[in-house]
Amino acid sequence: MRKERRIIDVFSLSFLDVVSCGFGAIILLLVLSKVSEPLVREKISRDLKGEVHQLNQQLVEIRENSKSAKRELALSNRQLAFLRKELIRQQQQIAALKARYQAGNLDIVTHRRIKAQMETALQKLTAEMQRLQAQKLPPPPDSPIGGVPVDSEYIIFVIDTSGSMQRYAWPLVRRKMAETLAVYPHVKGIQVMNDMGDYMFSQYAGRWIPDTPARRRAILKRLASWSPFSNSSPVEGITRAIRRFHTPGRRISIYVLGDDFSRGSIQAVIDTVDRLNRAGPGGERLVRIHAIGFPVLLLKGGAEENAARFAALMRRLAQDNNGSFVGLSGLGVHR
Repeated sequence: MRKERRIIDVFSLSFLDVVSCGFGAIILLLVLSKVSEPLVREKISRDLKGEVHQLNQQLVEIRENSKSAKRELALSNRQLAFLRKELIRQQQQIAALKARYQAGNLDIVTHRRIKAQMETALQKLTAEMQRLQAQKLPPPPDSPIGGVPVDSEYIIFVIDTSGSMQRYAWPLVRRKMAETLAVYPHVKGIQVMNDMGDYMFSQYAGRWIPDTPARRRAILKRLASWSPFSNSSPVEGITRAIRRFHTPGRRISIYVLGDDFSRGSIQAVIDTVDRLNRAGPGGERLVRIHAIGFPVLLLKGGAEENAARFAALMRRLAQDNNGSFVGLSGLGVHR
């Protein structure tokens, strides 16, 4: 037997239940999505704000870095400009030095020519001086310093500043200093030391005092109150003067003013001075040594032996070194 097909009613209760459930689910989904939407938006907003804040910070850093880079660039440009100027200045200096070097080469040639002419003139002048020296009359016997040669261009005074000289002979020392300077109208240099080798003027230590009328007056004025320590021995002053000031070709005289030689060997001093003040081929020494002896110890009851030792030493030094020794006796003078 053939079964009949069952007719299905699409609008049956079961179908409607399914459709209703589907619509309910959709509505429930819509409701749920609407409820969670503010939370999502808030989260997204927070994330975006954080990103914006981070980007703003990065922008500030970029701007700061840009400003720093601009400052460094400006500093570099200034340094570059300075270096360019320095380069130009050094190039100019090099050019100037080259020009001076070239001019100097020309000057050397000129100087050599002038030097040759001066040497020729000097030879002629020396011959004329020798001729005039041969014709020169001897100094009178009553010369202020007893006929001591006065042909030197430089003079050095070595003065005993001991207590005996200061107390008894100082006015006479000042007078003899003035008289000695007077017989040298003009020299190229003067120096004043005490017997220890200490300089009268510290600003001229080791160099020549210019010879001017004002400087001569200053020397005589300073001598009135000058009293450095002294050991009553002229040896230190003489040797220091020779070591410091002797120069080949210069005519130099040392004047020793003193009264006493209390210690040491006379022969040792003579040997030392002979070694320092060497004689040239013609027998001429580097410096002349003159001496003036003051009879303080003889007149004031001092050690006569020391006075005799001073006289013996200075007479021998003057004899060996082309000089003269003058011994004073009261107000008189005898050689």
